[in-house]
Amino acid sequence: MEAGCVTGNRTNGFVDGVSGEWFTKFDLSSPAVSRGLPITQVICRMELQDLLVNAVGLDIVRNNSEVVDFIEEPSKVTVILEDGQQYHGDVLVGADGIWSKVRTKLFGRREANYSNYTCYSGITKLVPPYIDSVGYRVFLGLNQYFAALDIGNGNMQWFAFHKQPPMGKKMLLEEKFGKWCDEVVALIQETPESMILQREIYDRDMIYSWGIGRVALLGDAAHPLQPNLGQGGCMAIEDCYQLIHELDQVPKTGSDAQISDAIRLALRQYAKKRIRRVGIVHAATRMASKMLAMYQPRIQLKTGPLAHLSALHITYLAFRMGQAFLQYLLPEFMTWMIAGHG
Repeated sequence: MEAGCVTGNRTNGFVDGVSGEWFTKFDLSSPAVSRGLPITQVICRMELQDLLVNAVGLDIVRNNSEVVDFIEEPSKVTVILEDGQQYHGDVLVGADGIWSKVRTKLFGRREANYSNYTCYSGITKLVPPYIDSVGYRVFLGLNQYFAALDIGNGNMQWFAFHKQPPMGKKMLLEEKFGKWCDEVVALIQETPESMILQREIYDRDMIYSWGIGRVALLGDAAHPLQPNLGQGGCMAIEDCYQLIHELDQVPKTGSDAQISDAIRLALRQYAKKRIRRVGIVHAATRMASKMLAMYQPRIQLKTGPLAHLSALHITYLAFRMGQAFLQYLLPEFMTWMIAGHG
């Protein structure tokens, strides 16, 4: 809690990327407070990983140990590492991301789906003047959008999504976002080139079986999500909770056959209880990606007899309808996201 910062009690939402004007806001505080839950908190992923590794212990977590194969036997699972070492366990949980080797071994090789978006991200030491009032903003534009959030300790993290094959980091970002509002431009300019990361955004179609026998998938290995709703890590943490809950029901005593059957049942129950919620979030991220690509609030007529209308900044009727729809839908969706995990 000390390493992160609470952002749910600030203003959060979508704004126009060029003008900086709010498009719609959403309440992250009331749904949590009314149910006795903590208010949304943000923490740097790297800090969270360090905290968790140190809490579990470096004697338990082993880096540079990529699993390349596994063998399931009636009473155990054996994993084979890239360096040839083998380890045995009661259960193998493949939490090895979108390019999961465990998933490939279980269900065969399938291509991931490219979203047509490239993502640039950075962390910078910057305390903007709005830091106490604004938590998370998504700046919207046609075929591109930019998200910024406070991650605590004087750090701001940002993500720039652009619908085109990757070119070259900072120069491209300044070219594409250079005429946007001051908040976006300042974050890009204040971030050193070495601190800007770039990756293409992929996801996979939902699958409705997350394991076989004593082997199960978790997080992006089971259901990789596009990052536009910031739910990939959240869904993985919920997966962990549900998986542990189900495995805790496995009896500690009994015959090998009884325990094996109980483990297999626990893994099936874990997937069954998670698939519906994750499936909705997965569909929402794909829908959000399509909606963000179409963002164009005002009529743009560059040529022809009506070209002068562009100077009047006339707003599309469909834009206003979409704005009203989101203002109605977002509170319900955010309440379900925050408090609907069961």
